[in-house]
Amino acid sequence: MTGPVLIAPDKFKGSLSAPEVAEAVAAGLRRVRADVEVRLAPVADGGDGTVQAALASGYVSIPVRVAGPIGDPVDTEIAVSGDTAVVELASASGLALLDPDELAPLTASSEGTGDAILAALDAGARTVVLGVGGSACTDGGAGMLAALGVRVLDAAGNPLPPGGGPLAQVSTVDLSGLDPRLAETNVVLASDVDNPLLGEYGAAHVYGPQKGADEQQVRFLDEALGRWARAVLAGGGRDVADQPGAGAAGGVGYGALAVLGARMRPGVDVILELVDFEQQLAGASLVIIGEGSIDEQTLRGKGPAGVAARAVAAGVPVVAVAGRCQLSAERLREAGIEGAYALTDIEPDPRRCMTEAATLLVDLGERLGKDWL
Repeated sequence: MTGPVLIAPDKFKGSLSAPEVAEAVAAGLRRVRADVEVRLAPVADGGDGTVQAALASGYVSIPVRVAGPIGDPVDTEIAVSGDTAVVELASASGLALLDPDELAPLTASSEGTGDAILAALDAGARTVVLGVGGSACTDGGAGMLAALGVRVLDAAGNPLPPGGGPLAQVSTVDLSGLDPRLAETNVVLASDVDNPLLGEYGAAHVYGPQKGADEQQVRFLDEALGRWARAVLAGGGRDVADQPGAGAAGGVGYGALAVLGARMRPGVDVILELVDFEQQLAGASLVIIGEGSIDEQTLRGKGPAGVAARAVAAGVPVVAVAGRCQLSAERLREAGIEGAYALTDIEPDPRRCMTEAATLLVDLGERLGKDWL
């Protein structure tokens, strides 16, 4: 094997970021072949890690302080290159920002995501890639839109408090104050979620329980989102509640599609373009993908599957690293993956696999290098 090795993993959730995974695997490979050319292209699928993937490909970080999902200030960042900015909902309005006893299914807000979009506009962005996933809120994007100048009012003309619960009282949505720069901005909704806004497959029913909502609250939120969608439509928004992706991130997808004129694209496709994956792939003799758990969900449009598909199409062999692998060798081959190397193969203690992932991954990279280089 004489060509470069392309290492393009997703994060190991709760353990290592995608760039950290890539660096550890590269260190292991170099133990075997110090002369091997290694290209690092960490990826994501639109959820947490999206900004990090952009930064690893050369985007510049701009720090931003935003309103967190329950109102407390949160320090996050956006990634900017030229007139393109990447905004990650998970780092502004994400569930991971809250402790389990802080979950607020009725009052958590997407306001911070709107703050981050404003920062992107201030930085001169005319294309905003909005990576959604992992949200703490079920507010239909109301908080995001309010931060961007939309007025969300009750019957008395008073602004509604944050969250999906208060949307049960929404009467008027006034779009006239929406930041005028958005009219000339291309907003890309990067998501692998195809749920509609409402109903049994919608934002509240499918994802509400993950955010702390009980059965009664799920029904209440679904009804509130229905009222919200009717008010947005009456205020001049687009009729997109049934569109795939409207239910993404607690309905933030809906807000982006209905009011910001966003177009939805699979998150992995957007990220692979951001990291210039085709150029990275050119001439490679091996591609290494990765994710914390490689399972059936991995094959349903997530980052590693997208990388594997492109590598296979280019005739480049693909192997995987993982915290654990729950797919058979046959299932892996069907997806174009010729082998998988899991931390659990060399360390049976799951706790150590999480806490010592970087060290173990270097060892795993060395094993992979001996087999493939």
